[in-house]
Amino acid sequence: MTIDHSELLHAFRPEACLVAGALLVLGLDLATGRGRTAERRARNAALLGLLALAAALAATFAAAPSGPLAAGTMLLDPLARVTRAGVLGLALLALAATPGTLRLPHAAEYVALLLFATAGFTLMAGTTSLLLGFVALELASIALYLLAGFDKSRPESAEAALKYFLFGAVAAAFLLFGFSLLYGLTGALDLPGIARGLAAQPVSPLLLVAVVMVLVGFGFKAAAAPFHLWAPDVYQGAPAPAAALIASAAKLAGLAFFLRLLGSGLTAPAADGPPAPWTGAVAVLAVLSLVVGNLAALGQGNVRRLLAYSAVAHAGALLLGVLVSGRAGPGPVVYYAVTYGLATVGAFLVLAVLDGQGGAQAHADLAGLHRRSPLLAGALAACLLSLAGIPPLAGFLGKFLVFAEALKAGGPASLPGAIALLAIALSAVALYYYLIVLKEALVRAPAPGAPVIRVPAGAALSLIATVALLLALGLVPDLLLRRF
Repeated sequence: MTIDHSELLHAFRPEACLVAGALLVLGLDLATGRGRTAERRARNAALLGLLALAAALAATFAAAPSGPLAAGTMLLDPLARVTRAGVLGLALLALAATPGTLRLPHAAEYVALLLFATAGFTLMAGTTSLLLGFVALELASIALYLLAGFDKSRPESAEAALKYFLFGAVAAAFLLFGFSLLYGLTGALDLPGIARGLAAQPVSPLLLVAVVMVLVGFGFKAAAAPFHLWAPDVYQGAPAPAAALIASAAKLAGLAFFLRLLGSGLTAPAADGPPAPWTGAVAVLAVLSLVVGNLAALGQGNVRRLLAYSAVAHAGALLLGVLVSGRAGPGPVVYYAVTYGLATVGAFLVLAVLDGQGGAQAHADLAGLHRRSPLLAGALAACLLSLAGIPPLAGFLGKFLVFAEALKAGGPASLPGAIALLAIALSAVALYYYLIVLKEALVRAPAPGAPVIRVPAGAALSLIATVALLLALGLVPDLLLRRF
């Protein structure tokens, strides 16, 4: 096989920027960090990290979508381009708020891990190879395990990292075994080759086992029930900016990779053929996630755990979008994932600022937030209302697009239509538990002697940008949808 190195550079320019930025952050901190204060080292590392993310984002927009690259292992299409831009933008928002909200003794290592994780996300967005996809997934996962436990001053952070690692290792084993079965059935590692191999043979029990194995790994990455048990502890214990990345960019990148795998690799090309072998299993995961996530969130007194179970519920809606993506294309479900990621990042950034002022875990810790910091209160309201699906915020249109496509797929009596009706009914439950949090932040009076909260400049800019994007995408959805 002849390798065109200029083609490789074209395909992997964003990843090259991220890896070079991570190495530069580590090298400069090692060479010049001694004798400087921890705050200055953190600012320098964050600045270099932001420059690397901005360069990767510019490289993503500079490359026009094209066909297969790098010997067929990458596909630069609209799905890859939008997902790459989405994960880079979410990482930018999370990193910009880090220096003023997170005080860590090893900031350069933290920023480097964030860049390595983002490089894994961007690789997942465009890969059409099982081998490269698994490598990218594990690159991102290992970095996220370390980020989850990076705050060694808090036992909860170490517990979160351990649980995340153990669950992730088991899920990776299931996923790799499923990939090996697919390779054994088809003799191919690329998605088009797998699709051709499966189209030439009937559905076998071994294929069903492979599909189940793959969906276990996907369910873990998406925090879908019943593979969600790691999420509440990780969301609660991880540093808030790291939890924001886990909850948003990781879910968007994983969705893009498995959307491509399920849609391009495991679906027979014939339009009049039988349903894809993964349809029933995905429908079951969607229903379980919607029910478990929304009902479990009702009983949560911890804001972070509430956001974790909310993520489980949103994973169910994303799985519904995967079900109808063959008819509607990837646009609606990717729009949903991007807008969900923005709202989740904004909510965790508010919690990150509060952590720097003494912490915010219980609902009562948010009491009087509208008086202590109108910016934080307004940003939290916008993000939670977007998650609840209130117009004109982008979360409303994300839900509308996915649910409408599900109902159009066969009416309310069809499987996607019935799941959409269930999701619409449970949206009322979701609105209730979001309003419980907002009641504390916007209605309750602050505790006596509660100080005014100073919002660091980076966090303020990130929150303003997040709310502006939620409004812009809600009012002008074609900013994103026309990319497809």
